[in-house]
Amino acid sequence: MAIDSDIAVIGGGPAGYVGAIRAAQLGARVTLIEKEFLGGTCLNWGCIPSKALLESAHRYDVLQRASEFGLTASGIGYDMGAIQARKEKVVRQLRGGVEQLVKGNGITYLNGFASFQDPHRLQVKLADGSVDEVRAKNVVIATGSTEGRPPVPGITLPGVFDSRAGLSLKEIPKSVIIVGAGPIGVEFATYFSTFGSQVTLVEMLPRVVPLEDVDISKALAQQFTRRGMQIRTDSRLEEIHQASDGFLEAVITNPQGTETLRAEKIMVAAGRPPYTEGLGLERIGAQMNRRSIQVDSRMRTNVSGVFAAGDAVGGGLAHVGSMQCEVAVENALGHDVEMDYRGIPGVTFSNPQVASVGLTEEKARETGQAIQVGTFPWVANSKAVIGGDTAGFVKVVAEAKYGQILGIHMIGPEVTELIANAVQSVVMEATVEDIAHTIFAHPTLPESFKEATLDVEGRAIHFLKRPARR
Repeated sequence: MAIDSDIAVIGGGPAGYVGAIRAAQLGARVTLIEKEFLGGTCLNWGCIPSKALLESAHRYDVLQRASEFGLTASGIGYDMGAIQARKEKVVRQLRGGVEQLVKGNGITYLNGFASFQDPHRLQVKLADGSVDEVRAKNVVIATGSTEGRPPVPGITLPGVFDSRAGLSLKEIPKSVIIVGAGPIGVEFATYFSTFGSQVTLVEMLPRVVPLEDVDISKALAQQFTRRGMQIRTDSRLEEIHQASDGFLEAVITNPQGTETLRAEKIMVAAGRPPYTEGLGLERIGAQMNRRSIQVDSRMRTNVSGVFAAGDAVGGGLAHVGSMQCEVAVENALGHDVEMDYRGIPGVTFSNPQVASVGLTEEKARETGQAIQVGTFPWVANSKAVIGGDTAGFVKVVAEAKYGQILGIHMIGPEVTELIANAVQSVVMEATVEDIAHTIFAHPTLPESFKEATLDVEGRAIHFLKRPARR
């Protein structure tokens, strides 16, 4: 059967289904093709299930601290089966919501694998074994990413698992080595350690969460160490083997030499490469940047009528992919929209949480312009003290001449929520004075954002003034 469409979207994750809905809103005939489940990796095996598990871990941690708040609690424990069941319920509920949105917007949905026959014709091998053909004036590729496993001897041994398998573990390992200390790695480190696992983080780069501001990375490493985790940075995994007692041994090298780490399990969280294999991209002559698809600021590939978005172009964040796919379909339907990358929030649901937007201090200094930096610790914020969650700080990086805010970096309580205000400040090119003259409710956590901004000029109210950093 042949299906004619104005737009065909390959991939039903947070990039693809959002783009498909936007195209339908603009009046297009839309076909959405997904090889597994709507919602993609993010909803089914990534962002959503991992946060559901972390929410259980957070509440377990809070219960263990009940006495700090004058409360008595006994017999505190956890039921991993119930935790997993709740995670699956959350995923099913949200996936059902996406299915209703797709259906309600009149989108033709195909559960199958698509490959290009030419730029405007797709062959779709459906899950039931049959084959359909989709003819489309425009095609948007939003196929997401796949698990990355380094070519290390022993990487396929029993007990070595990736993040997808880590979401479904029926028991918390007594000890685990996590290879990769980016957002995925440190989130799983938080999850496992909260439930009693001895965690060792191994990171090839010089610091944990290496894309964050240096001060944030240092602070997170300090908090993890205080929680009993071991951290090995500047360390490369060379091989894995199984010891005679059943433990796994990871051989790593670093500037200090070679070290062998032992644990019950090893998790590999060393990045997620784009999923572009088998799409027939070579058949249509699409330009690639290694495994990712090359696009311009309007998400256009070099092939007329073919666009790409999300992890397939190396995006790496669900919310970025969503916006990229909206930009792609708007341009496909005759609008003129460019992707704006200034205000991309990064959020990591570790304990403490990490969030950021804009330039780090290091990147801001590399531009050559004069900058100022302000910080404010959570220990000086009333609401953080009330909540008993005072680790970390807020950091603001601003341009010195006019005070324009270039970046905001946070580590501490609920910063994954607080970053939204910071994103608006960067996108709207707010200045230090703009925030200084904004009234924040008291007592609230966002007050720390204002105080850090005031500290750029050395005039924070609620901790001792000090000279501005320049």
